[in-house]
Amino acid sequence: MRRYFHRHPTPSCLPRWGKAGLAAAVTFAVMALAGDAVGATLLMAPMGASAMLIFGVPESPLAQPAHVVGGHLVAALLGLLADHLLPQNLWVMAATAGVAIMVIGLLRLTHPPAGGTALVVMLTHPAWSFLVFPVLSGAMTLVAVAVLIHRLPPRTRYPLPVP
Repeated sequence: MRRYFHRHPTPSCLPRWGKAGLAAAVTFAVMALAGDAVGATLLMAPMGASAMLIFGVPESPLAQPAHVVGGHLVAALLGLLADHLLPQNLWVMAATAGVAIMVIGLLRLTHPPAGGTALVVMLTHPAWSFLVFPVLSGAMTLVAVAVLIHRLPPRTRYPLPVP
């Protein structure tokens, strides 16, 4: 039973996680202000989970820019296609989330919060502009702030170098 409740990440220092929390708060404030300035939202719930990865475990392959931006874009696109072309019901929503996860994985753009993006689309029925506001603009803002923030102490290499 212990293996189910074992915490796997190695212990971390307060400065690292303090910086992660502050970075997420600053990023969401920037996104909210920028959204107000352009009259569109840059925030959606899955971005909170993306921030956890980008600022908390930036060395993870799942937190890298291509995964963040690509994962959210692919999931949103598939969600929009399904939402606009297929009947609205629980089965289509479930299948769309599953297909989004499969396609994102096959494209090697795995980013777990993007599975939530497909669900957000299916639950809210947005216009095609959703791809730009909040998906692309929000993901790009997260990545841009992460690139800057990770240069501050305690420094973290982000994005990871190409192998």
